Amino acid sequence: MKKSHIIALLLIVISMSVIISMIGDYSRYETFATAESSGGREFHIVGQLVRQDEMEYNPEKDPNYFSFYLKDKAGEERKVVFRDTKPTDFERSEQIVLTGKMVGNEFHASKILMKCPSKYINNELEVKEVTAGT
Repeated sequence: MKKSHIIALLLIVISMSVIISMIGDYSRYETFATAESSGGREFHIVGQLVRQDEMEYNPEKDPNYFSFYLKDKAGEERKVVFRDTKPTDFERSEQIVLTGKMVGNEFHASKILMKCPSKYINNELEVKEVTAGT
C-alpha cells in the first residue's frame, strides 16, 4: 500500500470516531428528576416560566445573577439560577429551553433559549367579506 492510502485510511477512521463521539453527546429534552439523578451531567430541559413565583434580578447588586422558577414537561417546578444577565423580553417567552445541570435542589443553567412565537407571527388583517347585491 502507498503512504497516501494509509494516511487517507487513518483520516477516515479518525473522522468516523469523531462523528460517533458527537452522537453520544447528543441529548434530548429531559426533566428535572432525570437531571437530579444524573450525577452532575448537563441536560436540556424544556418548560414554561412560572409567572406567579418570584424572579430575582438586581443589576446594581449582582448583574450576573438571575433566578426564576420553571415548570418542566413533567409538571415539576424548580428554581433555576442563571449566572449571566437577564435576557431581554424574558417574561414574554412562551417556552424556555435550558442547558445546565442540577446543583442541590436548584438547576444551574449555562444557556437559555427562549421561544417567543408572538415575535414571529405576522400581524393578520381582518378581512370582511362583502357580498354583492345585499
